[in-house]
Amino acid sequence: MSKVQLATGTTAAPETPRILPVPARRPFLVWFKDKGWRHVVGVVFTIFAIFPLLYVLSAALDSSGTLVGSNSLFSRIDPGNFVALFNDPARPFGRWFVNTLVVGGITSAATVFLGAMAAYAFSRMRFKGRRIGLLSLLLLQMFPQLLAVVAIFLLLSGISEVIPALGLGSQLGLIMVYLGGALGVNTYLMYGFFNTVPQSLDEAARIDGASHVQIFFGIVLRLVTPILAVVGLLAFIGISSEFVIASVVLTDPDSQTLAVGLYSYVAQQRSENWGVFAAGAVIAAIPVMALFLYLQKYIVSGLTAGSVKG
Repeated sequence: MSKVQLATGTTAAPETPRILPVPARRPFLVWFKDKGWRHVVGVVFTIFAIFPLLYVLSAALDSSGTLVGSNSLFSRIDPGNFVALFNDPARPFGRWFVNTLVVGGITSAATVFLGAMAAYAFSRMRFKGRRIGLLSLLLLQMFPQLLAVVAIFLLLSGISEVIPALGLGSQLGLIMVYLGGALGVNTYLMYGFFNTVPQSLDEAARIDGASHVQIFFGIVLRLVTPILAVVGLLAFIGISSEFVIASVVLTDPDSQTLAVGLYSYVAQQRSENWGVFAAGAVIAAIPVMALFLYLQKYIVSGLTAGSVKG
């Protein structure tokens, strides 16, 4: 074996590579007690969550019209339900789909904007009643809009006589009703995220002569994009699936949303339209899923950072 010449002129034999011992394999019971049971729980809950989705998809592809025929998953694959969904003149599914996108998109965007302005005010400004205002927003969320259905109906019925565009049967009226509950938990969540933005940035901008409006739109909103995405996603999901208030406000079939329109397929006591209803539910889930996949990079950071109150 050759020897290695050192810088000092001396020689030394090369080091013999050490062979690391192979760790002993742990017994199965020890591994299962430590980590294995977590895998079992994860698999069980995954199956529990996926099975209803598979069942609805199987019912959508079964044109028999009943849910009993879908007990054996994907025994029949027939696009007849999707064809019937778009070929029923009495139930304009395409218009319902567009109405849902319009109402959900406008309401979620306005919810994000109003919540962001309120959160910025609570986070950056100091005024009398600030803490009481934050607590009031949380307490008001204990009483959902569902409890005010009768009051909403009477209010919009009276508005219809003065301003028909904001009354019953109006999508704009429904958007205004939704925006009435836009503040609350969303504002508090944004408030926690806004507190993570250093106020030294605001102070530096004010030294340069920037106003609150310039700071809000030019600096803060760009740094709180994750929480804006999370609030917008949650608002869109909630509005797309909301049924009670939408069914009271939207009386015209052409102005209804998917949640209200699809209910007409199964409203009868003995209905044979469950397959068409399942097909509509599958299509209705596409915008929510697409928006979730598009915003997923913001969701984790937005929820974790916003949960810490500054």
